[in-house]
Amino acid sequence: MHATLPLMLQSGFPAIARKALETLQVNLGYKCNQTCVHCHVNAGPTRTEMMSREIINDVLAFMQASHIGKLDITGGAPELNAHFRDLVRAARNLGVHVMDRCNLTILEQPGQEDLAQFLADHQVEVIASMPCYLEENVDRQRGKGVFDISIRALQLLNRLGYGRPGSGLELNLVYNPQGPVLPPAQDKLEADYRAHLGDRYGIVFDHLFVLTNMPIQRFGSMLISQGRFAHYMDLLKNAYQPANLDNVMCRNLVSVDWRGYVYDCDFNQMLGLPLAYQGRPRVHLRELIGRDLTGNGIVVAEHCYGCTAGQGSSCGGALAA
Repeated sequence: MHATLPLMLQSGFPAIARKALETLQVNLGYKCNQTCVHCHVNAGPTRTEMMSREIINDVLAFMQASHIGKLDITGGAPELNAHFRDLVRAARNLGVHVMDRCNLTILEQPGQEDLAQFLADHQVEVIASMPCYLEENVDRQRGKGVFDISIRALQLLNRLGYGRPGSGLELNLVYNPQGPVLPPAQDKLEADYRAHLGDRYGIVFDHLFVLTNMPIQRFGSMLISQGRFAHYMDLLKNAYQPANLDNVMCRNLVSVDWRGYVYDCDFNQMLGLPLAYQGRPRVHLRELIGRDLTGNGIVVAEHCYGCTAGQGSSCGGALAA
């Protein structure tokens, strides 16, 4: 796979600093039951990196000491980590809002038959990968048969109350473009998703998040192989909107890898660009327990244009209407 970091380091991206920390994003490991072309984590069935119980305890200690309000759990398929459910239970006992970035097909994996009920029982917000409402496009991006499984999974979540008004069970879908283009307007695409998935499959959901594909890891390597990397970077830079800087996710979030090391965002984690703190080469989460990171400088590079191009892109979708 082609390395993208050397192409990212010379950057004119503006310096930015942290605001108050609200969200802890934790990557429980890179193992996944799928291998998607757009995956910036390079996750897949052969990955073995998994967060240990010891690091899970560090995560809980940090959340408690820093009064974290939101825990954003990601992977890989985070549910494949043996400690996933213990982390969810403990976080909910602390009063933390938990989000699970779920690929939907995990709900039909052997041993996960009760996963949807578990998520509902603990009022976990489900943020589900659904890169299109058309079967052909989803299967092209995520693998043959994935669309049908995803539809069944969404219908199961709906039966449990997810996406339904008044249930307290939030279901959000995630769209990624099929190639090196910016995503369409989030509000208009959300309306299309509602109409198609509702009319054809009876599916309801709360929101659609549109995410820009990041030119790193598997997707970035594909662009290099196709000779389209420089063109895509030009597209991102030419669409840069300074107003998006105020709301980029790294302002209020830190990302933790499976070993417990801390980064400004999930993308920096995948590029191996650790959080800058007191001149250390990298910092572990347990070293930050009780520390205030407000005002700390954020490590930026060329890929940051992906979050600030056009309507903007973050873990919670578009930054601007």
